[in-house]
Amino acid sequence: MTPTHFAFTSAFLLGLVGLAFHRTHLLSALLCLEGMMLSLFIAFSLWTLQLDSTSFSTAPMLLLAFSACEASAGLALLVATARTHGSDRLQC
Repeated sequence: MTPTHFAFTSAFLLGLVGLAFHRTHLLSALLCLEGMMLSLFIAFSLWTLQLDSTSFSTAPMLLLAFSACEASAGLALLVATARTHGSDRLQC
């Protein structure tokens, strides 16, 4: 396992662990999701560069577009929750 592969795998797993165990605030859950998406984007970008193929070059941009949509929907839910309930605390 190369050091870059280890770094992106550990960044993704840290985001996943943070999402699983620190679910008290909606904002922290959204930040963990964004960290996971960022590590996936960088890993897909490096994978595309290593393969040196143009057929895989759209995958990182498509992932980035879905990540932006996920972030905007999450922020809209955060604002709606904060307006109706007064805070972003999640009741588990």
